[in-house]
Amino acid sequence: MQVHTLFEGTYSVDASKKFIPFDSAIHSFKDRPASLFINVQPFLVELKNDLILFDTGLGFSDDHGELVLHKNIRNAGFDPTDVTKVLMSHLHYDHAGGMIHALGDKTELSFPDAEYVINRGEWETAFSSTSSSYHTDIFDFLQRNAQLKFIEGDGNLDETIAFEFTGAHCPNHQVFLLTEGSSKVFFGGDVLPEPGELIKNFIAKYDFDGRKAMELRKEFGKRAAAENWECLFYHSKEQATGFIDEVDGGFKIR
Repeated sequence: MQVHTLFEGTYSVDASKKFIPFDSAIHSFKDRPASLFINVQPFLVELKNDLILFDTGLGFSDDHGELVLHKNIRNAGFDPTDVTKVLMSHLHYDHAGGMIHALGDKTELSFPDAEYVINRGEWETAFSSTSSSYHTDIFDFLQRNAQLKFIEGDGNLDETIAFEFTGAHCPNHQVFLLTEGSSKVFFGGDVLPEPGELIKNFIAKYDFDGRKAMELRKEFGKRAAAENWECLFYHSKEQATGFIDEVDGGFKIR
């Protein structure tokens, strides 16, 4: 099992919910007042029988019109058509934008040969919610064109891929655990988006249920330490992946 990090960039986000590219080498933090600065990085995981994509980033294109996510996948040594399953933690725009590639008047599926695996409740929320975090046009296109697989609760897609319903970050968030031989890879989406949230143990205001999210992080931290999971951190730039050790009542990442 091999993990590839597909770093899409750092962005500033203010009350308008627009994601604006941010490069500290050329931009200044003081020019983006009241902004939240986030990193975005989907993950590609190579299994014996599948090529898995965890979440799809923002769906931005480069100056040549190529989907940044596609370019990153090619840089990892694969073609986007090699992806067999797209496993979605939830459908907020910074995780779901790259499910399609919209450029000018043309829209196409980013992964036409892949199965898109989505929590059923999250799919229904994406259409009914008034939150600007959900972009309904994406889901309309998917509904007409994609291979969709809806799942609920906890379970297994096969002997390698397990999923767990968590809620917490949003009402229908889910996480995934891959097991192949002695290797285990955990994708916690926005319940475990970066190491700092596990180490500092705080309630985040941007979670639907911050206390539950904090408790889940501790639970997953303990399981990861006990079972030697490699954890994938979607919103962390410096430490995209890592193993967790439980120390003195807390956690550290290696």
